Amino acid sequence: MDTIFALASARGKAGVSVIRISGERAFEAAAALCGTLPEPRLAGVRPLKFQGSLLDQALVLAFEEGASFTGERSVELQIHGGAATISAVLAALSRQPGLRLAEAGEFSRRALENGRLDLTQIEGLADLIDAETEAQRRQAVAVLSGALGRKAEDWRRDLVRSQSLLEATIDFSEEDVPEVVTEEVSQALGRVRDAIAAELAGAGAAERIREGFEVAIVGAPNVGKSTLLNALAGREAAITSEIAGTTRDVIEVRMEIAGLPVTLLDTAGLRDTQDQIELRGIERALVRARQADLRVFLVADDEELPLVPEERDLVFLAKADMREMRAGAVSGLTGEGLDELIARIAAALEVLSARPSLVIRERQRHGLERALANLSSALSLVEVMGAAELTAEEIRGATRALEILIGRVGVEDLLDEIFSRFCIGK
Repeated sequence: MDTIFALASARGKAGVSVIRISGERAFEAAAALCGTLPEPRLAGVRPLKFQGSLLDQALVLAFEEGASFTGERSVELQIHGGAATISAVLAALSRQPGLRLAEAGEFSRRALENGRLDLTQIEGLADLIDAETEAQRRQAVAVLSGALGRKAEDWRRDLVRSQSLLEATIDFSEEDVPEVVTEEVSQALGRVRDAIAAELAGAGAAERIREGFEVAIVGAPNVGKSTLLNALAGREAAITSEIAGTTRDVIEVRMEIAGLPVTLLDTAGLRDTQDQIELRGIERALVRARQADLRVFLVADDEELPLVPEERDLVFLAKADMREMRAGAVSGLTGEGLDELIARIAAALEVLSARPSLVIRERQRHGLERALANLSSALSLVEVMGAAELTAEEIRGATRALEILIGRVGVEDLLDEIFSRFCIGK
């Protein structure tokens, strides 16, 4: 396998940049530039030279096979982060025999292939790199730690034992499977089924933390929705006007509330109209508002809207600055009531995001759903006389679904897509 290298830190000027080398010739290639390597896993300062010219002073770290991120021999060069310095060191490495520039995600792919990470950890790593909020960071770190993979391995171990017990009784296929076997298998399958069902129950919350919650601001025309959106965003994201029907399309603003990723939606004012363009905007507003995780209703008085608040939705009186009684009112113009609104949005979203599972990707959810379906079938068959082979086959299907989940089998067609999303140095 080729020895690869790449800039592992962000591009652009920096105090320190990191270049990573991984593969069989990593030590030789690094030594060609810095002379001698420090002892593995001990840092040492070395001059980097190529063709008699000093390139830079670098902090060098070497890792033996089995002790690096990729599982291969690896070297990291921590150099000064000027563009010319980075370019010179990369050019010198490209001239070393047997080395080539890494492809996108190739370091992480080698970590998977060498058993350093499972596929769920790779997906957690990708999410950690992309994390924008504290909740996303915590969730990604939990998955990167291998928690979901360890659970899947525990479930798989129980299923493999259950399958082996059943297959040992195939000779009894015309008779009842021994009671002691039936009881042990039933208990094991039930435990795994319940654990997977519990993990799936929190998948929706985990997915929303990863993708973000949608909060729609809903109300009649000229009630102050766009002004409120601008106040929450801290900038003029939506055009405001006294002319009713100014907002024709859904305007989206991405922000963070209580550590959670949130997309605020400013929707068209809801009213009866003959204007066909405005009518299409209202129809679109109703669709997006119904699909949103939470709706904030701004009401001027007791007007009736074509959308009824649900139990978890928030209802605020509009234009608090123009009211004598200001309890439960908010004003985007003056900021009055904004703190209460944000606090109530945060409280509602924290309820929606409570008890998230470790299932952060649709691929993972589908894998567990397949395993759950197989287990349900196996449990319905386990006590049926002569059905040992059918039961074992259902258990085998559940086991395979878990193996696909952690990337042990059947995911080759997914890997190119997954790793193409990584940067070159990861």
